[in-house]
Amino acid sequence: MKDQIRKILAKGKREDYSNKDKEEMYALFYQPGKEYEIKDILLEDLMSENNYDQQPSDFKHLFIATWAAILKKKKKKKNNLRHLNNISKIAAAITIGLFIGLFLNSSKKKKPEPIYYSALAPKGSVSQMILPDSSVIYLNADSKIKYSYNGRDGIREVYLEGEAWFDVQKNDKKPFLVRTPFYNINVTGTQFNVKAYESDNSITTTLEEGKIILQSTDNFKLAEDVIVDPGEQAILRKDSKELTIKKVNTKWFTSWKDNRLIFVNMNLKDLVILLERKYGVDIEVKNKDILDLHFDGTIKNESIMEFLDIIQNALPIHYKIVGQKIEITNSN
Repeated sequence: MKDQIRKILAKGKREDYSNKDKEEMYALFYQPGKEYEIKDILLEDLMSENNYDQQPSDFKHLFIATWAAILKKKKKKKNNLRHLNNISKIAAAITIGLFIGLFLNSSKKKKPEPIYYSALAPKGSVSQMILPDSSVIYLNADSKIKYSYNGRDGIREVYLEGEAWFDVQKNDKKPFLVRTPFYNINVTGTQFNVKAYESDNSITTTLEEGKIILQSTDNFKLAEDVIVDPGEQAILRKDSKELTIKKVNTKWFTSWKDNRLIFVNMNLKDLVILLERKYGVDIEVKNKDILDLHFDGTIKNESIMEFLDIIQNALPIHYKIVGQKIEITNSN
């Protein structure tokens, strides 16, 4: 061990030391239990190189004296004095830390990294999960979350990709945060829905009960936090980064968790995406001019074929099965 310490110190004391050499040498002084080995080596080197008549009285002065000897070899005296003043301050702090660590066994340790659990709902399915605090999350088709009960800063933390409905248990001492690619949602005990599919043009948050607060992220800066009240929906357009809040019938946006989908003036383009997720199928619209057709309706227990029959009777379209794909064309 002494040989290894001596090598590290020798590299750090060279006039052409690298940043890595310096960092390794500094690191030695943050290891409680090694200070006496370091002190012996420093003392030997210091006495042999400078012919001191008296030994430094304590570890702090030894450290300062050693660095003073190193800095004597440097040519830039003004910079050296500045370094020496800084080193004196560092030495005092290090000495205190070393001896606290030695006698009180309370050396500083890094906080453990949060443990995250993942869950997903493949296309064609809806998943439910109950968290350790009894909060409930429903995951819509083609969605996934990453969750930690003790996330960063000890909070309850969820990363969402896709769509999820939350019923969060209130805990003032342990905040609940839902992270999306554009904004974070700070939650009190509450029920709300978040739709944040990567392929969608918007992120939509719909509040049923309680209160949520939208907060900035690196991708989206708000002038101030935005409070959303029950019955309101926050819609963020990804392209323009325009955030709007409006009153809505929340059941239209949360009924999917009860295996019921409600469509109100939905265009065929968005409807196709929703059907692909719900049923786990591939749908191709052959005539792009029909994508702007709009549909009102409800899906509950219908199969994909039953629902396509309903759409076909309501809109001027025709569908057929081609291999593993559903093709939709203009019926005219």
